[in-house]
Amino acid sequence: MTRPFPIALIGQRFMGRAHSNAWSQVTRFFDSELQPVLHTIAARDSEGLAPFARRWGWLNSTTDWKRLAREDAVELVDIGTPNDVHREQALVMLAAGKHVACEKPLAGTLDDARAMADAAKKAAKKGVKTFVWFNYRRCPAVALAYKLVREGRLGRILHVRARYLQDWGGPQTPLSWRFQKKVAGSGAHGDLNAHIVDMARFLVGEEVSEVHGAIERTFVKERPLPGKKGETGKSDVDDVVLFLASFAGGATASFEATRLAIGHQNDNGIELNGEKGSLRFSFEDMNVLELCEGGDARTGGWKRIMCTSAGNHPYAANWWPDAHVIGYEHGFTNMAADILRTLAGLEPEVPLPDFADAYQTQRVLEAALQSARQRRAIKLSQIK
Repeated sequence: MTRPFPIALIGQRFMGRAHSNAWSQVTRFFDSELQPVLHTIAARDSEGLAPFARRWGWLNSTTDWKRLAREDAVELVDIGTPNDVHREQALVMLAAGKHVACEKPLAGTLDDARAMADAAKKAAKKGVKTFVWFNYRRCPAVALAYKLVREGRLGRILHVRARYLQDWGGPQTPLSWRFQKKVAGSGAHGDLNAHIVDMARFLVGEEVSEVHGAIERTFVKERPLPGKKGETGKSDVDDVVLFLASFAGGATASFEATRLAIGHQNDNGIELNGEKGSLRFSFEDMNVLELCEGGDARTGGWKRIMCTSAGNHPYAANWWPDAHVIGYEHGFTNMAADILRTLAGLEPEVPLPDFADAYQTQRVLEAALQSARQRRAIKLSQIK
């Protein structure tokens, strides 16, 4: 038995497309007690809004996002907007009793993120749930890594090395909200380090306890203004942030994010080394997990696991035959499926991040920025 589940979405750009695609195809591949209904899309671009709604199958559209809080039929509001408006939009929807799914990072600032986590905690007492789109948790290879760590295959985790390298942010890249601190909060740090901090916390199963040191750099300080030949505007966010940290259990960790690494298009990667074994993952080869376990020195080494086998790898049974690989969009669809499972009272394939979870990632991001700017170690106990 299924029942209609009306959803609204705020935002029609990159994430608007990714989320619309996920909600429109999720029940074609996953069984669900809740059948998503694409009720209303809200966005500022009135000219492009109606064509977007028609293309993606939204039944209604509006330039007034606050209207969604007044739509009695809507049960979940999905926020796919720039970071500076996450707080207001989430708080309005939670106050109206709507479940909320929000893009990452949770917010552009720690204060905004804290307010969102506090509001979510209050709303949870009334049965309202929150979710954050850390979609890389839903790659079958990453979900398998999570399960292998929980099975003790690596033993105690000793080292974590995480990177998120891209090359699209050079000096010819036009100025957009992602390069403006008042909107984004930070640059590569909040956009990319947010993902790998979440992934590391998710896989290790512990919180970061201290940031030992960090470097923050802005290399490109002026960017072309879109549609204004020869004119530039100020780019005032970081292009690169690197930092070293420790987990509560003692594991060392390094995190690196940049948009200026030529040759790395979307190199979101992580390696875990434990007392009994290691694993590593790179999103540019997202269907593969590499595993190395101790044993016979003659035949030891890295094993390449193609994570597409139904019954053996998370989410794989819902897609295609072995080695008929999936891509970027499928992580969003896998997450949409787990959101629906959770709202139906079932357990997701692997844990979903909520506002409280994402706030812990935001605390780590803040500690790294404070460490870079104060040139000293920052304990997470100092970041409230």
